[in-house]
Amino acid sequence: MQNIVPMTRHALELRPGQHLALTPQLQQSIRMLQLSTLDLETEISQALSDNPLLERDEDPRGDDVDPEREGSAHDDEPAPERETGVDEMPGAKGVYSDDDSEMPEQARAETLREHLLAQLSLTRAGQRDAALTALLIDELDENGYLASPLDEILSWLPAEIEADIDELRAALRLLQSFDPPGVGAADMAECLDLQLRRPDVAVLPEARDPAVLACARRICAEHLPLLAGNAARLREALQCDDAMLRGARALILKLDPRPGRKWTVPAADYAIPDVIVRKGRKGWHVVLNSAAMPRLRINGVYARMLGNQREASHAALHAQLQQARWMIRNVEQRFDTILRVAQAIVNHQAAFFSQGPSAMRPLILKDIAGELGLHESTISRATTQKYMLTPFGTMELKDFFGAGVATDSGDAASATAVQAFIRRLVADENRAKPLSDNQIMLKLAEQGIVIARRTVAKYREAMRIAPASVRRAQAAAR
Repeated sequence: MQNIVPMTRHALELRPGQHLALTPQLQQSIRMLQLSTLDLETEISQALSDNPLLERDEDPRGDDVDPEREGSAHDDEPAPERETGVDEMPGAKGVYSDDDSEMPEQARAETLREHLLAQLSLTRAGQRDAALTALLIDELDENGYLASPLDEILSWLPAEIEADIDELRAALRLLQSFDPPGVGAADMAECLDLQLRRPDVAVLPEARDPAVLACARRICAEHLPLLAGNAARLREALQCDDAMLRGARALILKLDPRPGRKWTVPAADYAIPDVIVRKGRKGWHVVLNSAAMPRLRINGVYARMLGNQREASHAALHAQLQQARWMIRNVEQRFDTILRVAQAIVNHQAAFFSQGPSAMRPLILKDIAGELGLHESTISRATTQKYMLTPFGTMELKDFFGAGVATDSGDAASATAVQAFIRRLVADENRAKPLSDNQIMLKLAEQGIVIARRTVAKYREAMRIAPASVRRAQAAAR
């Protein structure tokens, strides 16, 4: 009997669906918003060198010659795609002065982001894993720490990406394997522990002893606050002898608690404010800093030569014309977004500009994102390495954000305001009898600010104020 094999029928089926497409123009828009002022100037200088149709607008009052604005055939081109959370704001112009001075080109060293992305490009990570790792790199602060928890970063991602927390954890493990050791940590304890997982014994000879290495890792994980305090208490907690404790302490002191600072440009020396706050009749308002805002336009000669010609021989020039338009549009959009975000911050923090840091209010990215109709990731990019000139000096926009601390009145004080109180208490203390963290906690409670002693220690360390025992020793040595 002969077996009959059924035939398979092939068919085509159309299924509608949505997916996130990152076009080159969209990638450029996201990158522009992320860049600092100095990095933006470098990017623009490279674009000016590569594209003859793009040039600086030396006379902002002159008329740009662009066939797109003169009714050319390009007017019918479809609008580009936009990433979820990146808003387009055509026509929203900032106010700036008529100062035509250009920002001089400055040589700069490699940034931490560039250093990490270069290592990422050498891995065998897939496209999706590489994209998630790059996202985490963008979330690092100037010290190399991950600025936000993974679950919070996951909540920022568009739903259509369908990412999960395990993918982000895998991306974080890849990031934490990069140089410098300790990058991608959530806090100082994890940062030091990461450096001890794969120690370079040539630099850290104490790590050759497994017992000393294990003791140092335990200190970092469980007893780091005791390291600068009472050695007897630390030795009792670890159940070790003096030699072991000395070796572990020497090993920890050779680690770098801020692995990203080598790539950080000091704000006091190089930060150029993107926006300036001024007081008017109707309150505080924000204007763009003309010195930080490049003026670009289409080269008029090339634009006239191209006109409406569509010959294949001019395809390369037409492509450069389109790239020039996108560069101008994305630079303009970048500053429009920064201006909107900065004005929203000023509206929320009006008391700070009148009264000082002690009047800073609690503010989170979600507050500004909801008010402006943008995504939290957009607010994060628009405030990273963007600076504002205030009556109290130049400040990074991220400095205006902070969680609230409860007070006795039922209101909330920002972390910045609490730090201002702590700084004032330390400045006014008796140098021979400096205030301990517990005493500072009690004095804050008298002001209606109720926080734990460990929170006082965290804020003190963030302001780089030494513990009371170190301040007392410093005062005695003078």
